[in-house]
Amino acid sequence: MVRRSSRSPAALDWELDLVAHLAEHDLRVPLTVPSADGRRHVDGVVVQEFLPGRPPVSDDDWRAVVDLLCRMHELTRGWPQRPGFASSRGLQQRDTGGDVDLSAMPPAAKAAVRKAWRRADTGEECAIHGDVGGGNVLVHRGVAGLIDWDESRVDLPLFDYAHLPFDVADDVVRAGVAWEAATCWLAEPEYAARRLDELHVLNMQ
Repeated sequence: MVRRSSRSPAALDWELDLVAHLAEHDLRVPLTVPSADGRRHVDGVVVQEFLPGRPPVSDDDWRAVVDLLCRMHELTRGWPQRPGFASSRGLQQRDTGGDVDLSAMPPAAKAAVRKAWRRADTGEECAIHGDVGGGNVLVHRGVAGLIDWDESRVDLPLFDYAHLPFDVADDVVRAGVAWEAATCWLAEPEYAARRLDELHVLNMQ
């Protein structure tokens, strides 16, 4: 599996260090294949081993995903923040971090996003995958694995559960929707606007 990352070398090293740490603890993640001279990435290109599996289709599959997430979050409490990124807590005090630039949002939208994050602010920060969905989950023999760690960062673990197909607390759903609106505001403005509209609807319920 080959991909090209637009992240800085430091941010990419952080991601690959995290994945290696999880692999050392027997979590199903794609191992990096180094170049001939031993580098893990060359001009943003990363080669990783194929991870067998299929998307989750049953409740048992999704429970396996939750098991994986719980282990990952437990293993990474106190993990340093990814270079150039910020958690939802950090973004209460600053405008930028990772793919988020709150200064680009209208003041009312920025306030709504921060409010959604504050309402869900509980627990200890840890490393999170940041994009847990059917396309990035592979289940093999009852064990879940995760690919595409491009959006990983240190944040509240709730963000990894916000879009799972279970009954999730309203505050967690709002926080996840707010994160998508903020991260996509510049890259995918139409999608971000729809997510912001969804956040407003959720706030009225």
